[in-house]
Amino acid sequence: MMKKAHNESISEAFEGFMLSAQSRGLTNKTLASYRTHFHSISKRLDIEKPISQLTKKDLEEMIAKMREENLTDTSINSYTRTLKVFFSWCNEERITNLNIKLYKASETVKETYTDEELLKLIEKPSRDCNFCEFRNWAIVNFLINSGCRASTLRNIQIRDVDLKSSRIMGRHSKNRKTQVIPLCQTMVAILKDYMSVRGGQSED
Repeated sequence: MMKKAHNESISEAFEGFMLSAQSRGLTNKTLASYRTHFHSISKRLDIEKPISQLTKKDLEEMIAKMREENLTDTSINSYTRTLKVFFSWCNEERITNLNIKLYKASETVKETYTDEELLKLIEKPSRDCNFCEFRNWAIVNFLINSGCRASTLRNIQIRDVDLKSSRIMGRHSKNRKTQVIPLCQTMVAILKDYMSVRGGQSED
Protein backbone atom coordinates (compact mmCIF):
# COMPACT_ATOMS: atom_id res chain seq x y z
CA MET A 1 0.00 0.00 0.00
CA MET A 2 1.33 3.44 -0.96
CA LYS A 3 1.86 6.08 1.72
CA LYS A 4 0.65 9.65 1.06
CA ALA A 5 0.06 8.63 -2.55
CA HIS A 6 -2.70 11.18 -3.21
CA ASN A 7 -1.15 14.49 -2.26
CA GLU A 8 2.62 14.26 -1.66
CA SER A 9 4.62 16.13 -4.29
CA ILE A 10 8.01 15.05 -5.59
CA SER A 11 9.66 17.94 -3.71
CA GLU A 12 7.92 17.00 -0.45
CA ALA A 13 9.02 13.39 -0.84
CA PHE A 14 12.56 14.59 -1.51
CA GLU A 15 12.57 16.58 1.75
CA GLY A 16 11.61 13.39 3.57
CA PHE A 17 14.43 11.58 1.80
CA MET A 18 16.92 14.30 2.83
CA LEU A 19 15.80 14.12 6.46
CA SER A 20 16.29 10.35 6.40
CA ALA A 21 19.72 10.72 4.77
CA GLN A 22 20.77 13.25 7.41
CA SER A 23 19.58 11.03 10.27
CA ARG A 24 21.57 8.10 8.81
CA GLY A 25 24.78 10.11 9.12
CA LEU A 26 25.54 10.84 5.48
CA THR A 27 28.30 13.43 5.10
CA ASN A 28 27.49 17.10 4.53
CA LYS A 29 29.25 16.82 1.17
CA THR A 30 26.90 14.01 0.07
CA LEU A 31 23.84 15.91 1.30
CA ALA A 32 24.95 19.05 -0.53
CA SER A 33 25.50 17.00 -3.68
CA TYR A 34 21.94 15.61 -3.46
CA ARG A 35 20.60 19.17 -3.08
CA THR A 36 22.58 20.47 -6.05
CA HIS A 37 21.54 17.58 -8.29
CA PHE A 38 17.87 17.89 -7.31
CA HIS A 39 17.95 21.63 -8.06
CA SER A 40 19.25 20.87 -11.55
CA ILE A 41 16.64 18.14 -11.99
CA SER A 42 13.88 20.58 -10.99
CA LYS A 43 14.70 22.69 -14.06
CA ARG A 44 13.72 19.78 -16.32
CA LEU A 45 11.06 18.06 -14.20
CA ASP A 46 7.96 19.42 -12.46
CA ILE A 47 8.85 18.62 -8.86
CA GLU A 48 5.55 20.03 -7.54
CA LYS A 49 3.72 17.26 -9.36
CA PRO A 50 2.29 14.53 -7.08
CA ILE A 51 4.84 11.75 -6.97
CA SER A 52 2.04 9.23 -7.47
CA GLN A 53 1.50 10.75 -10.94
CA LEU A 54 5.16 10.64 -11.95
CA THR A 55 5.71 8.24 -14.86
CA LYS A 56 8.55 6.59 -16.68
CA LYS A 57 7.75 8.85 -19.65
CA ASP A 58 8.26 11.95 -17.47
CA LEU A 59 11.74 10.72 -16.58
CA GLU A 60 12.55 9.89 -20.20
CA GLU A 61 11.46 13.40 -21.27
CA MET A 62 13.62 14.88 -18.50
CA ILE A 63 16.70 13.06 -19.80
CA ALA A 64 15.82 14.09 -23.37
CA LYS A 65 15.75 17.75 -22.25
CA MET A 66 19.12 17.36 -20.59
CA ARG A 67 20.58 15.98 -23.80
CA GLU A 68 19.00 18.75 -25.88
CA GLU A 69 20.65 21.28 -23.55
CA ASN A 70 23.99 19.54 -24.21
CA LEU A 71 24.60 18.52 -20.62
CA THR A 72 27.58 16.19 -20.36
CA ASP A 73 27.04 12.45 -20.06
CA THR A 74 28.75 12.59 -16.66
CA SER A 75 26.29 15.22 -15.36
CA ILE A 76 23.26 13.27 -16.56
CA ASN A 77 24.68 10.12 -15.00
CA SER A 78 25.12 11.95 -11.67
CA TYR A 79 21.54 13.24 -11.74
CA THR A 80 20.08 9.80 -12.50
CA ARG A 81 22.27 8.30 -9.76
CA THR A 82 20.79 10.71 -7.21
CA LEU A 83 17.27 9.98 -8.45
CA LYS A 84 17.91 6.25 -8.20
CA VAL A 85 18.91 6.58 -4.54
CA PHE A 86 15.89 8.83 -3.92
CA PHE A 87 13.45 6.44 -5.60
CA SER A 88 14.93 3.46 -3.75
CA TRP A 89 14.14 5.25 -0.48
CA CYS A 90 10.64 6.06 -1.79
CA ASN A 91 10.13 2.39 -2.62
CA GLU A 92 11.12 1.39 0.92
CA GLU A 93 8.74 3.98 2.33
CA ARG A 94 5.99 2.79 -0.09
CA ILE A 95 5.64 6.26 -1.56
CA THR A 96 6.13 5.05 -5.13
CA ASN A 97 7.18 1.92 -7.01
CA LEU A 98 8.93 3.94 -9.71
CA ASN A 99 12.67 3.79 -10.26
CA ILE A 100 15.16 4.92 -12.89
CA LYS A 101 18.06 3.33 -14.73
CA LEU A 102 21.45 5.00 -14.53
CA TYR A 103 22.27 7.01 -17.62
CA LYS A 104 25.23 5.44 -19.35
CA ALA A 105 28.10 7.91 -19.45
CA SER A 106 30.69 7.45 -22.16
CA GLU A 107 34.18 6.89 -20.84
CA THR A 108 36.73 9.58 -21.58
CA VAL A 109 40.47 9.09 -21.42
CA LYS A 110 42.00 11.88 -19.36
CA GLU A 111 45.17 13.45 -20.60
CA THR A 112 48.10 12.60 -18.36
CA TYR A 113 51.32 14.46 -17.59
CA THR A 114 54.40 13.60 -19.60
CA ASP A 115 57.55 12.42 -17.81
CA GLU A 116 59.10 15.81 -18.53
CA GLU A 117 56.12 17.65 -16.97
CA LEU A 118 56.18 15.41 -13.89
CA LEU A 119 59.88 16.08 -13.38
CA LYS A 120 59.18 19.82 -13.45
CA LEU A 121 56.37 19.44 -10.92
CA ILE A 122 58.45 17.53 -8.38
CA GLU A 123 61.60 19.59 -8.82
CA LYS A 124 62.44 21.47 -5.62
CA PRO A 125 62.01 25.24 -6.05
CA SER A 126 64.86 27.69 -5.51
CA ARG A 127 65.68 29.04 -2.05
CA ASP A 128 64.22 32.46 -2.83
CA CYS A 129 60.76 31.11 -3.76
CA ASN A 130 57.69 32.27 -1.81
CA PHE A 131 55.91 30.04 0.73
CA CYS A 132 53.00 29.16 -1.60
CA GLU A 133 55.36 27.79 -4.23
CA PHE A 134 57.24 25.80 -1.59
CA ARG A 135 53.98 24.46 -0.14
CA ASN A 136 52.66 23.48 -3.58
CA TRP A 137 55.88 21.60 -4.29
CA ALA A 138 55.38 19.58 -1.09
CA ILE A 139 51.71 18.97 -1.96
CA VAL A 140 52.46 17.67 -5.46
CA ASN A 141 55.12 15.32 -4.13
CA PHE A 142 52.76 14.06 -1.43
CA LEU A 143 49.92 13.41 -3.88
CA ILE A 144 52.24 11.47 -6.17
CA ASN A 145 53.65 9.53 -3.20
CA SER A 146 50.31 8.63 -1.61
CA GLY A 147 47.63 8.81 -4.31
CA CYS A 148 45.22 10.12 -1.66
CA ARG A 149 42.20 12.32 -2.31
CA ALA A 150 42.59 16.10 -2.24
CA SER A 151 40.07 16.35 0.63
CA THR A 152 42.16 13.89 2.67
CA LEU A 153 45.26 16.00 2.12
CA ARG A 154 43.50 19.26 3.06
CA ASN A 155 42.43 17.81 6.41
CA ILE A 156 45.82 16.50 7.55
CA GLN A 157 46.96 18.15 10.79
CA ILE A 158 50.53 18.47 12.07
CA ARG A 159 49.78 15.94 14.83
CA ASP A 160 48.88 13.37 12.15
CA VAL A 161 52.41 13.37 10.72
CA ASP A 162 54.75 10.75 12.20
CA LEU A 163 58.04 11.07 10.34
CA LYS A 164 59.85 8.67 12.69
CA SER A 165 57.50 5.89 11.61
CA SER A 166 57.32 7.22 8.02
CA ARG A 167 53.55 7.51 8.00
CA ILE A 168 50.62 9.92 8.19
CA MET A 169 47.22 9.29 9.76
CA GLY A 170 44.55 10.37 7.31
CA ARG A 171 41.57 11.26 9.48
CA HIS A 172 39.38 12.43 6.58
CA SER A 173 38.51 9.84 3.93
CA LYS A 174 35.53 9.01 1.71
CA ASN A 175 34.38 6.17 3.97
CA ARG A 176 35.16 8.27 7.07
CA LYS A 177 37.62 5.69 8.40
CA THR A 178 41.09 6.70 9.52
CA GLN A 179 43.70 5.43 7.07
CA VAL A 180 47.44 5.02 7.50
CA ILE A 181 49.40 6.62 4.66
CA PRO A 182 52.94 5.20 4.36
CA LEU A 183 55.75 7.52 3.25
CA CYS A 184 58.86 6.73 1.24
CA GLN A 185 62.16 8.13 2.55
CA THR A 186 62.22 10.82 -0.14
CA MET A 187 58.79 12.03 1.04
CA VAL A 188 59.92 11.98 4.67
CA ALA A 189 62.84 14.26 3.77
CA ILE A 190 60.53 16.60 1.82
CA LEU A 191 58.07 16.86 4.74
CA LYS A 192 60.89 17.48 7.25
CA ASP A 193 62.04 20.35 5.05
CA TYR A 194 58.50 21.68 4.60
CA MET A 195 57.47 21.44 8.25
CA SER A 196 60.63 23.21 9.42
CA VAL A 197 59.55 26.16 7.28
CA ARG A 198 55.84 25.91 8.00
CA GLY A 199 55.91 25.72 11.81
CA GLY A 200 52.53 25.85 13.59
CA GLN A 201 50.57 24.06 16.32
CA SER A 202 49.64 20.37 16.50
CA GLU A 203 46.07 20.92 15.28
CA ASP A 204 47.04 23.23 12.39
